[in-house]
Amino acid sequence: MNERPITDWLPLTMKEVEKRGWDSVDVVIVSGDAYVDHPAFGTAVIGRIIESEGFRVAVVAQPNWKDDLRDFKKFGKPNYFFGVTAGCMDSMVNHYTANRRLRSTDAYTPGGQSGFRPDYATITYTKILKELYPDVPVLIGGIEASLRRVTHYDYWKDKLMPGILKDSGADILVYGMGEQPLRDMLKLVRKGVPFSSLKTIPQTAFLQSVEEELPKNKNWDTIALASHEECLADKLKYAANFKIVEVESNKLNARRITQDIGNERLVINPPYKTMTEKEMDQSFDLPYTRFPHPKYKKRGAIPAYEMIKFSINMHRGCFGGCSFCTISAHQGKFISSRSQKSILKEVEQVVNDPTFKGYISDLGGPSANMYGMKGKDESICERCSSPSCIHPVICNNLDTSHSSMTELYRKVDAHPKVKKAFIGSGIRYDLLVDDFNKNNEDGNHDEYIEQVVTRHVSGRLKVAPEHTSDATLRVMRKPSFRYFHKFKEKYDEISAKNGLSQQLIPYFISSHPGCEEQDMANLAAETKDMGFRLEQVQDFTPTPMTVATVIYYSGVHPYTLKPVFTPKTKEEKQNQHRFFFWYKKENHGWIRNRLTQAKRPELLDKLLGSESNPDTTVARSKPKWLEERRKNERSKKRKR
Repeated sequence: MNERPITDWLPLTMKEVEKRGWDSVDVVIVSGDAYVDHPAFGTAVIGRIIESEGFRVAVVAQPNWKDDLRDFKKFGKPNYFFGVTAGCMDSMVNHYTANRRLRSTDAYTPGGQSGFRPDYATITYTKILKELYPDVPVLIGGIEASLRRVTHYDYWKDKLMPGILKDSGADILVYGMGEQPLRDMLKLVRKGVPFSSLKTIPQTAFLQSVEEELPKNKNWDTIALASHEECLADKLKYAANFKIVEVESNKLNARRITQDIGNERLVINPPYKTMTEKEMDQSFDLPYTRFPHPKYKKRGAIPAYEMIKFSINMHRGCFGGCSFCTISAHQGKFISSRSQKSILKEVEQVVNDPTFKGYISDLGGPSANMYGMKGKDESICERCSSPSCIHPVICNNLDTSHSSMTELYRKVDAHPKVKKAFIGSGIRYDLLVDDFNKNNEDGNHDEYIEQVVTRHVSGRLKVAPEHTSDATLRVMRKPSFRYFHKFKEKYDEISAKNGLSQQLIPYFISSHPGCEEQDMANLAAETKDMGFRLEQVQDFTPTPMTVATVIYYSGVHPYTLKPVFTPKTKEEKQNQHRFFFWYKKENHGWIRNRLTQAKRPELLDKLLGSESNPDTTVARSKPKWLEERRKNERSKKRKR
């Protein structure tokens, strides 16, 4: 780490406050993560924005909430408000596996140690602050608050919970990426406007009495959800609520949403328009040190930071709308892209880090290849209420050109200090298959793939077909698996032309709503036939604010209210997992019995047959051209 003044970081202690010559703090941010002053960490972004608006801000990172509350009191009463976030992850996802087992590590804590944040961190922190400083407003945000803003199913308690404002007692909630609402709020409170009057700022939520009149805004229509109590009594009403919330969260001209909770009314204002390039640059170009706070030096590395230390985020948002994913629910479906100038400026910062060895770990975003993509005609987007721009087909209005990304990759490649810039984010391969993406007007998809395969793969290229069953994929809002076959053909062809041996690594999900046991058997057989011995499968974890979670709890699809099968028991989940690992000897007997009972001899023959010994099967994807080349090389050696 560079030796630099402690005042380069936002203060974590009163000594650091005093070194800045402050006699008090305007805003205190309380976070479940360790403080890393890098644009990939929400606490740093929010803190730097508050600072840029002329406020004195300090950070309380991972406070002791158990038996000593002095961490919450060390800066005293802030002049304006407390800001609370659970961190970069929902605290329950951070703490527990899909099987509800406690994780032994925490990637956002020095040394990867667990136990430095509570369950339901946003609620816990806010309650403590309200007890200590009842007259100081508390603003909550981050992914945990954002995705729990309405009645939601909590997998770990196995029940519906009300919007998080009810349980936490916070004054205002900012949902989504918070830069726009935060800047407007700061300007108003600076003028002396009380928090109780900040009820017409977009992308915020608050509670009020059911008798109280809604704040007036002539541009907003309002739609009411079924109440929390109605959702508790009727799962179908809960499911129907979700469709409204998802649609309104992803519309450019959204309505205000209300939901009654007892004698209170939750009010959710519509979101801001998508951040412009200028606004994105403004957020990423703030004076981050790009390092963890020096206090963590003796406690060990922060794994999440080490992973992204030399990565560059080019954009936000995802128009995929996958039913198991929270990215579009939090970041929005419309893409917010940075300018090339801002990205190249960050490249310069990265390469000048004294520990940089020449390798950028990722040039990407939520999906690596959505940078710069948007609707050709914004008026069409304004009328759109679809949660996905590419499911079930790609919207004709979506500009899917990859030319700006290819150009940017080449500029980064040309930097004399960059040996290689990898694409570590997942690539939406379906956008690169002409049979699926017919919007390839400039014909640059193959050029992009070739650039990625020949210059930006670190031995493995990750893609996420997620399943092979078309029925399951429809529930997932993912394209047919046949497009993965087509992409793999193109990938192998480019690899062969350039003499490269780089693995294509597909990711899959088991136990997803809509997935039957035999669907997993088919997945195992089809991927084996392609030459894959799969190493990783993600067991579906229900998380708030996703279609798949609504199906898991309610048993119906929120858009049709028709039943969808969902594996829920421990046995059902284990059975699906076993098919995935067909090559393990301990699973062979069980697979034989299961497929014999199901009268699926063709699947049994494909999976086991005469190759029941896992040592005889292909370990990873090996294209035919590579096998042929190695065969020829062995033949030449024998002749010599």
